Amino acid sequence: MTDLFREVDEDVRRDRAIQLWTRYQYWVLALALLVVVGTVGFQTYVHFRDEAAQAAGAEYEAAVQLSRDGKTTEAEAALAALGQSAAKGYAALARLRAADEIAKRDPAAAIEAYDKLAADQSINVSFRDLAELRAAFLRVDHDDYKDLMLKLSPLANPNYPYQNQIRELLGITELKRNDFEAAGRWFDAIISDPITPTALRQRIEAFITLVQGARTLTPAAAPTAAPQPAPSQAVAPKDASPQGVQPLGPQSKGLDPGK
Repeated sequence: MTDLFREVDEDVRRDRAIQLWTRYQYWVLALALLVVVGTVGFQTYVHFRDEAAQAAGAEYEAAVQLSRDGKTTEAEAALAALGQSAAKGYAALARLRAADEIAKRDPAAAIEAYDKLAADQSINVSFRDLAELRAAFLRVDHDDYKDLMLKLSPLANPNYPYQNQIRELLGITELKRNDFEAAGRWFDAIISDPITPTALRQRIEAFITLVQGARTLTPAAAPTAAPQPAPSQAVAPKDASPQGVQPLGPQSKGLDPGK
């Protein structure tokens, strides 16, 4: 009796499986086909992406080699083309290096190129921050004092990853103006920052020594000399007379002291 119930149960389950397969077989086949096509498509995408990255890397290295060989114009053109055609990572890297090449001949144009890169929200923030820093290095020798402080001061804050490099540039700017107090404040901010790299800290300590030496060598203001009375109004004090000689008075007018 138990075997009979088992056979009936198996027949029922078999019938249900056949019914489900008959109803959903096309959906199951479509899903399986979609999985296969998706897997093949993804693998194809990865393959072509890797090939494109390898090709872009080779083109970038060739452009950098042109720069090393002193062929600045050719390197700049190759990097500019790569910045337009390569994937985002290599495109941003090429644009950054192209701006470096421009800086060799035209700092103002290079600053503009760096600014465009820093303002491009479509690229990685690390590239944007680095572009701002490189533009800052050029601005120190290009912009006037007010424009420089307007551009760089907002970057000297903890939210900017190169804050201490910016503070160093600001301190050097103040040194050029012989404002040792302002320069010392920027350098002290770097020294007091616990995340300052060791190499930068050592360099800033040398700058601080320079600032302290400059303060020591700054001449103090000369004291103002007291006004001297006119010769006609000068009266010799008694204690200033030669020993044994009395100052002339009205009663001795016309006498010769040697007689």
